Amino acid sequence: MKLDLPLLQKIPKVLLHEHLDGGLRPATVIELAQQSGYNELPTQDPAELADWFHRGANKGSLPEYLEGFRHTIAVMQTRDAIERIAFEFIEDMYRDGVVYAEARFAPCFHTGLGLTPEAVVQAAIDGFHRGKDKYGVEWGLIICAMRDRTDSLEWAEMAIDFRYRGVVGFDLAGEEAGYPPKKHVEAFHAIQQANFYSTLHAGEAFGVASIWQALQICGAHRLGHATRLTDGMTIVDGKIVKMGSLAQYILDRRIPLEMCLSSNVHTGAVRSMAEHPFKKYYDRGFRVTLNTDDRLMSNTSMTQEFQIAVEQFGLTLADLEKITLNSIKSAFISFDDRIRLIYDVIKPRYAEFR
Repeated sequence: MKLDLPLLQKIPKVLLHEHLDGGLRPATVIELAQQSGYNELPTQDPAELADWFHRGANKGSLPEYLEGFRHTIAVMQTRDAIERIAFEFIEDMYRDGVVYAEARFAPCFHTGLGLTPEAVVQAAIDGFHRGKDKYGVEWGLIICAMRDRTDSLEWAEMAIDFRYRGVVGFDLAGEEAGYPPKKHVEAFHAIQQANFYSTLHAGEAFGVASIWQALQICGAHRLGHATRLTDGMTIVDGKIVKMGSLAQYILDRRIPLEMCLSSNVHTGAVRSMAEHPFKKYYDRGFRVTLNTDDRLMSNTSMTQEFQIAVEQFGLTLADLEKITLNSIKSAFISFDDRIRLIYDVIKPRYAEFR
């Protein structure tokens, strides 16, 4: 069977790592800027704006990659704007064949015009609900704290407060170097004590020490990116032949790795797609998942990430199904919901294409 783009778009997918403020439609950015009087966009043409975001992101530098968020965050300062973007996120997921998606964002960036943090989160939740009602895509929201700030406990507590209204977990995001996870241990202890769930950006722009802190100090249940886990491995002829105790622990405990192929090249986490450790991790048995990270910045979709995995790493339909099952097993929703999606949605739909 040829895994062409139309087929890849149809097969069911699960997305665990996407930033809501990194996945806006260019036309929406322009419309919201016009409505709010924001006049700092580099162009008013949607195609040119999409290209501008992608050129800016594709510099091999995480700090430069993050620069484009200045514009997307600027137009996400009203309740209507946030609700619309959340709705369009679900609509985009539906068109991309995604059956369950977790989106994340940092409410601290969206209070510039007077919205309370609670109103920011509720606006996103309302948009997700409206999207699910229309398209049937199931979702969860992850609240992000930022590494360079000191208010992570506040956002962890907010995530816990909203846990039965659509928030499914907590994350620590932002530039990694110089801002170790251990500085936010109080926030993660609050998450642990509430029997709640966390993921953590680690091993993207910094090495094994960041991953170790994420797991063993902060207790993260998933790892965002973790491309630098290879620092603790011996790799010969493209295969992992020896691992340190941390990598072995991650493998043994089935800790999910939220891998983002295009983004990892654009941010400089890896030098090229050919050097990406995704396939090495997959072949060794790690619980890898495929994700988009920032669809606008990286000019991508889940279908495109699947296509890269097929063309660059030779994945088969069975491999894509396994990765999709990895993802749903790792989702921050209830066991019953995961089982239902596996046996009522994902497995039956993959069976249609065998």
